[in-house]
Amino acid sequence: MRAVVQVVRDASVEAGGRVSGRIDRGLLVYLGVARGDTVSDAGYLAEKIAALRVFDDGENRMNLSVQDIKGGVLVVSQFTLLADARKGRRPSYSNAADPSEAEPLYRYFMERVRACGLSCESGVFRARMLVRYVNDGPVTVLLDSKKQF
Repeated sequence: MRAVVQVVRDASVEAGGRVSGRIDRGLLVYLGVARGDTVSDAGYLAEKIAALRVFDDGENRMNLSVQDIKGGVLVVSQFTLLADARKGRRPSYSNAADPSEAEPLYRYFMERVRACGLSCESGVFRARMLVRYVNDGPVTVLLDSKKQF
């Protein structure tokens, strides 16, 4: 499971002309589910992201987590994070989980984020979406559940 995590001042996602999720200060998480991912992968990433110290403290050091600042998390499913573009010009998405496998893990990931005491909003799974945000920093972190150790 892969995640692109961005510190944002605010973020929203719209699908079909309707806003499905909106947060103020917090984290925008693009989440890609790979073939063979499990609830263990989702739980690991959710807890890692909740505790990730990427927000400035009073001394301009990144010492605070989204939990510490009582921020929100906006999760957007993005299978393209599993793209393999090593051959040719068209990326292959064969590493991405089938939607019937990916959606339950996407939803479980959000449950785990909420279990960490965080407000969690989301996009619409498998929809074409418009994502608007103000990246703060900019701070962007890439995480992969298969690279835990």
